[in-house]
Amino acid sequence: MLETGKNAPSFSLPDQNGTVHTLDEYRGKKVILYFYPKDNTAGCTKQAVGFAELFGEFLNAGAVVIGVSKDSVESHKRFETKFELPFTLLSDGELSCIKAYDVWQEKNMYGKKTMGVVRTTYIIDENGVIVRAFTKVKAADNPRQMLDEIKELD
Repeated sequence: MLETGKNAPSFSLPDQNGTVHTLDEYRGKKVILYFYPKDNTAGCTKQAVGFAELFGEFLNAGAVVIGVSKDSVESHKRFETKFELPFTLLSDGELSCIKAYDVWQEKNMYGKKTMGVVRTTYIIDENGVIVRAFTKVKAADNPRQMLDEIKELD
């Protein structure tokens, strides 16, 4: 996990519509950057739907929500459409952003060690600095927790 107080690593990744986004385009806004393992899985769906339900409150707090996984642009589009997600989902099939944010780690699944994305959420301030970092977050609780954290920052 990256340390708070450091500049957030830049990225340039396509969203669910194929539009490329960079961290710089979000200067002046707080960014909830959350990394999740896979579209359309139980935990990831709970987390995404939770962010969708609170999306208006994030906007009112001057924050944007961005989800990142290694799934394809097409997979993200299906996920967005199926659950009517109102925020950006970035596709990182090359793992460049996932590795830069130190969320590609060894996981133990049923006694078998594999590499994968560890569910992690960063809050990045208006100047591109990491101000909060949460690892091994509970998918269902993460959206509300992040909204509370954003409100505390003001």
